[in-house]
Amino acid sequence: MTDNERRTPGPSSPTPTLSLTEVEALARSAHAAQRDKAGRPYAEHLRAVADGVRARGGDEEQIAAAWLHDSVEDDALSEGWLREAALSARTKAIVLAVTKRPGESPETYAGRILAVPGALLVKESDLSHNANPTRLAALDEPTRARLTQKYATMRELLGLPQP
Repeated sequence: MTDNERRTPGPSSPTPTLSLTEVEALARSAHAAQRDKAGRPYAEHLRAVADGVRARGGDEEQIAAAWLHDSVEDDALSEGWLREAALSARTKAIVLAVTKRPGESPETYAGRILAVPGALLVKESDLSHNANPTRLAALDEPTRARLTQKYATMRELLGLPQP
């Protein structure tokens, strides 16, 4: 074998990541059987959160995280899948930051969101859509009151203004 035949591999090219179109399709598929508390297709919430992130100036990694923000929490996709997915490390970190864990206090949850760059914008968009008066109007009064208080408390913990 000559020296020309012994080639040292060059720097490896970065692993391609899923496009936003692919992430959206994946999220829609993962949540296809799920409905929100008002009985609407869950993908409508995912779309609203992604659109909210975009409207607030979020970048593609944050928009991808918005599409996936409830996937692990709702068991639509596993945390193991997320860790191995063709997504940026930042997108994965944001999704994990906004994933509420069973038994976790609101203070701990808010602290994790605040500690991960880019996660606050995704959570702000999620809270804004969750607290949308039209969306809440479809719920019974006790549920509406409970959720309104829950969202207001989280906004306070995150330092976000009340709507």
